[in-house]
Amino acid sequence: MLLTGKGTAPGIAVGRIFLYKKKYFIPEESFVDEGEEQSHLDRYLAVKKQAMEELEEIRLAMLKHGPEKAEIFAAHQEILDDIVINEEIPARILNEHWAGDWAIYQVYETVLVVLKKAGDPLIAERAADFDDIRARLLRLWYGEKKEKLHALSEPVIIAAHDFLPSDTASIDRDKVLGLLTEHGGETSHTAIIAKSYGIPAISGLQGLLDTVKNGQFAAVDAHEGTVILDPEDAVLEEYKIKIEAYRRDRQDAETFRKKECLTADGIKIEIGLNITGVEEEELRACEYTDCAGLFRTEFLFMDRDTLPDEEEQFAAYRKVLEHFNQKPVLLRTLDIGGDKKLDNMELPREENPFLGNRALRFCFSNPDIFKTQLKAALRASVYGNLWLMFPMVSSIEDIRRAKEFTTSAAEELKKEGKKFGEVKTGIMIEIPSIALVADLAAAEVDFASIGSNDLCQYLCAADRMNSEVESYYQSYHPAMWRLIKETASAFTNAGKPISLCGELASDPLAVPVLAGLGLRKLSMGEASIAAVKRAIASVSVKKCEEIAAKVLKFSAAAQVQEYLNK
Repeated sequence: MLLTGKGTAPGIAVGRIFLYKKKYFIPEESFVDEGEEQSHLDRYLAVKKQAMEELEEIRLAMLKHGPEKAEIFAAHQEILDDIVINEEIPARILNEHWAGDWAIYQVYETVLVVLKKAGDPLIAERAADFDDIRARLLRLWYGEKKEKLHALSEPVIIAAHDFLPSDTASIDRDKVLGLLTEHGGETSHTAIIAKSYGIPAISGLQGLLDTVKNGQFAAVDAHEGTVILDPEDAVLEEYKIKIEAYRRDRQDAETFRKKECLTADGIKIEIGLNITGVEEEELRACEYTDCAGLFRTEFLFMDRDTLPDEEEQFAAYRKVLEHFNQKPVLLRTLDIGGDKKLDNMELPREENPFLGNRALRFCFSNPDIFKTQLKAALRASVYGNLWLMFPMVSSIEDIRRAKEFTTSAAEELKKEGKKFGEVKTGIMIEIPSIALVADLAAAEVDFASIGSNDLCQYLCAADRMNSEVESYYQSYHPAMWRLIKETASAFTNAGKPISLCGELASDPLAVPVLAGLGLRKLSMGEASIAAVKRAIASVSVKKCEEIAAKVLKFSAAAQVQEYLNK
């Protein structure tokens, strides 16, 4: 029997199914007698403290595997300490005589209902965080032991309705061959952790738990998004060959990680690192990259109750610059809005947030926040090679206005007697309007970086977070290649550096095309570096140009995909 879903973490696996049906605690509506309210409140506070300690234990364990995973549980701690929830639960207990477990369940349920109705898939997905915390509190309330997936007796493929973040955090990597779920997506916590652990994962397997049986044999191909139940011997042999080939392929790619990135004919392609935080584990990849091609600064602003001040930002930026030791650090100014929200600011609800007041537009409408960040960045530039990059630029006027803010920030620092250095200023090219006047933009800035994810969604008019229009979001669309070519040519002709970050830069099939279109700088996450370096080493610049010329003649994304696969 064949099941199909969407692969969210690459890989292939063969093994027995382990059905994971999490125990859910749903209390009955109940109230306490007068005089018992305080004991229930005290018990809630004790349970909350226990939950916080458990989360801290998980967070510290996750730091060993990467800051992105640890941040999931730091966010859980902040939700657990949420001011509104921690006013509402005691109020229900003390004023309305709700039993503690009923108060926990219902207050969290109110939040969950709102989140699940959200039009934004990322916000709706965050319901899993609140559900996870509620389940943890209720488990502790009833004195149940921790549910863990770390005590599996043999390697298995785990099948579940969905995984909460704490479920995936507790898995034994050596005993989990694959993860199958009915729900979840590429941006889910399950996908993030599965990718980092190298575990194949498939989501969107409708009716999974009604179909599979505990102990049933299965063959999983996350590249194809398929699960074959009770595979025949011939299929098993085929999958054993696939698994061995995939293992050898990963080992081979890994040998390129620390090598200089050169084409087959010795032309240098600079490899940049996309970074989200300032943890040592994330920054260590600077050793085998040429720059920080995208330093996302919004991590400092999210999942917290207050905005970071100038000193906190300065310290973070300085740390990154010192780590890269004079290698360029492309610091992207605050990119909030669209799929990124702030807990410490009430942002107006927008019907089309990706077309709304986001990124540079948000900074223009919040000048104090923008100026504080610019001052911190300028001060940090003394400690390295800072390239200041503005996102969501749509016009030449945007560029000039952003540069005026930078000049003003420098003047304020001068008056305050604070040291600051010279920086290069550049832009993200994500909106077609600025790409089409790239020659004019090149005259205004020192460099540019093409943000392929947003450029694709604006070019194809397809929300990249909306699964209903997923087929219209085509990163291989002929218009994408043509626009990238014209943009790269405009900056190269002006003698200005141009790079590309986003999913295309981490796609081994796409990078020869990008090199053939004239790009000599690509930036990506650490996990993609080895495979991209290998892809580039396999082709000459002449071959890249031949591939690119062929791609530019196709009329459909499917034709490009088929050609590159061959």
